[in-house]
Amino acid sequence: MDWQSILYYLLLFVLAMGVVQSVSIGGLFFLKGTGEKRANVFYGLLLITIGLTLLHNILFVLGVFEDYPALTFLPIYYTLALPTLLFYYVKLNLYPQYEMRWTDLKHFILPLGQFLFFLSLFLRTAEDKSEMGRYFYSPFYGAFEQFLYLTTFFAYIYFAYRYLYHKRKQLKDQQEALKVTYLRYLLKGFFVLFCIHTLFVLGDFFSYEFLNVNLRSIKAYAALGMLSFAALVFWLGIYGFQVLVWGKKVFSKG
Repeated sequence: MDWQSILYYLLLFVLAMGVVQSVSIGGLFFLKGTGEKRANVFYGLLLITIGLTLLHNILFVLGVFEDYPALTFLPIYYTLALPTLLFYYVKLNLYPQYEMRWTDLKHFILPLGQFLFFLSLFLRTAEDKSEMGRYFYSPFYGAFEQFLYLTTFFAYIYFAYRYLYHKRKQLKDQQEALKVTYLRYLLKGFFVLFCIHTLFVLGDFFSYEFLNVNLRSIKAYAALGMLSFAALVFWLGIYGFQVLVWGKKVFSKG
């Protein structure tokens, strides 16, 4: 086995560990008996959906969808759900007294649309699915979807920071201060990693659309791009583990 094969399998191992970590820790958040229940559910969903999205990327790289056309459009791709889930986790932890309203439904239109898009195509025959693919103007799977994914993430991170900023002016005790510190730590680290991930996404897009160069065909670039997304997965998983262990008392109150 040559060194390129070793690096390839090592990459797959790291990515697979990201899936296992995020899905398993995400499941534990549904069993968490303390803290704001709704926030726990949102973070559990965030970890599971980002883990499944990473799994989708792994299957794509392995060529599973080409070898097994029936699995094409398997509904495990949730890029548009991730920003909303992260935002509501932060918001509900900062303001657990907040009551969800019907106006909150607007935040879930794109995530629900993406899920239904994949589910409807997945249930079609392999022949029908062979004619489908990533389209430039598709809001759920294509260049425009990637635009929505990046812009909504930056927007929701900004608004989550705004809630943190206002909460810091209203702190009542040490526990609330520690909770704000944890959440700021989560957002700050995620923001840095997401900026790096964004550079890979934009680099791939502009090189393909304007220079007709497919950077995904360059193994080193494709691997680093995958790792940039995996870094987000690991960051969220590490934070979740800290909340479940060391931050248990910090997030004990709902």
